Amino acid sequence: MMLRTRSLRRLLPIFVTLLILFEIAAYASTIVRPQEQFFQFYALGSNGMAANYYPNNSTFLHIGESVTWSLGVVNNMGSTQYVSIHVKLGNQTINPPNDTLATPSPSPLIAEFNQFMVDNGTWQTPFVWQIANYTIAPDGHVAVNTITINNATYAIQGSATCQSMNSCNLRMIFELWTWNVDATDFQFGWMSGNEQRVAWLQLWFNLAPGVSHR
Repeated sequence: MMLRTRSLRRLLPIFVTLLILFEIAAYASTIVRPQEQFFQFYALGSNGMAANYYPNNSTFLHIGESVTWSLGVVNNMGSTQYVSIHVKLGNQTINPPNDTLATPSPSPLIAEFNQFMVDNGTWQTPFVWQIANYTIAPDGHVAVNTITINNATYAIQGSATCQSMNSCNLRMIFELWTWNVDATDFQFGWMSGNEQRVAWLQLWFNLAPGVSHR
């Protein structure tokens, strides 16, 4: 009888410890963890994959040469969102968006595309574009004046310029903006808790002389 009592006393602390661990595990399983709020933003080439972004795999584009991309946004914010893709034209020297300061690029805005998105929804939109016109100043500087996107022509105000046709490196900048209910306007990026996050893309190309014959 005494041996049995001693064995029970030895097992009691083990039993209590296991009981506490079980209760902790059961409590942790009932806690609703906050969902991480974020967007995914991507660009695909002409075949719907991360390849073949330029005709004949050449970034040198002539007037009228068509380029086919697809822009995609995935909403992981936990609610319906109103989003906007801002399309901008930049050169080598103009600043891109700043991730640290959450500020957009000062590049001139060409167009914007807006869409309501349900939670966990994906919005993929075609982006078929071409250089419609550019001008060369007496000092050799080159400026793109108009761009055609999805069969609509957009005039560019304050276009980023190149020093010459021999070194005309430009980039399409895509920024993701979201609707801010309190400000009743779009904001660059989105709020995740108290933190502002941003998402943007850029695709480079070179302006080539002449008109496309394709």
